[in-house]
Amino acid sequence: MRAPAFWLHGGPAAWLLAPLAWLYDAAGRVRRGLSQPQRAGVPVICIGNLVAGGTGKTPTALAIGALLQARGARPHFLSRGYGGRLRGPVQVDPRQHGADAVGDEPLLLASQAPTWVARDRVAGAAAAVAAGAEVIVMDDGYQNPHLAKDLSLLVLDQAYGLGNGRVHPAGPLREAAQRGFARAQGLILLLAEDAPPAPLKLPSKLPLLRARLLPTREAQRLAGRRVLAFAGIGRPTRFFATLLGLGAQLVAARAFPDHHRFRPDEVMALVEEAQAAQAVPVTTAKDMVRLPTEARVMVETVDVRLAFEDEAAIAALLDRLWPRSPDRRQADA
Repeated sequence: MRAPAFWLHGGPAAWLLAPLAWLYDAAGRVRRGLSQPQRAGVPVICIGNLVAGGTGKTPTALAIGALLQARGARPHFLSRGYGGRLRGPVQVDPRQHGADAVGDEPLLLASQAPTWVARDRVAGAAAAVAAGAEVIVMDDGYQNPHLAKDLSLLVLDQAYGLGNGRVHPAGPLREAAQRGFARAQGLILLLAEDAPPAPLKLPSKLPLLRARLLPTREAQRLAGRRVLAFAGIGRPTRFFATLLGLGAQLVAARAFPDHHRFRPDEVMALVEEAQAAQAVPVTTAKDMVRLPTEARVMVETVDVRLAFEDEAAIAALLDRLWPRSPDRRQADA
């Protein structure tokens, strides 16, 4: 879906939907108040957000998973599997599962560590623990009250911020910001290179971790090349800016709704447009897993990774759950 413009700027529609927003927020408060969170038996780290849509949770989850692996831990990822038909719990197998079965984010997560899809997060966590998980990293699920979290990190896009500051459907918020911030132990602010920062009033007591999404070294192959870029992610302009930052010549930029399922004819039209412009069609890794299998050989991808500005700050948060060995702490220092 595409976020309506009034979610960012406000306006009459936001005011008209305010009563429904109050009911939505109240229902969430009641749901969380009546729930009894279940412990998984291993530490659970939740990568969540307050805003509907893509904010960079999956790259953040991958970065946290990599940091845990560097400490010698065996993390498993847990996802609802948005857009997939399987309810789970099921372990994602990229050789057998497609985005229509498990969603696009779990396929990316499964390339790094064992990944589970489960609408029932408690059952998914139990399956992961039974399979050997020492730490569970949840991609989304911050508003899900059933599985207890040991460390909750909120991801916020600096360019979008909190939108108009209203709760769905009057705005993009999944819950009132003040209550949402209160349950977190850290806030990861994704810095924006392609747009001015949104005005933000952040809680002063919440640790603030600044981070950037950076292209991998392999992406340098696109420097100086003509590219036609397309993406169906939360904020496609970030991807287009990444390509420009690489030195690619952007002949066209095509934005699609988040989680868009590309039809064969859509991809062929993009490929033909690129050929006519003597350019190469390029998309994101998240979009690539949603392309028809036969079309993937015609399109190139640009992978990104999340890099923290202050690695010691995120290390200090992880130390609470999975301390580094003395040798590792000395090497990092």
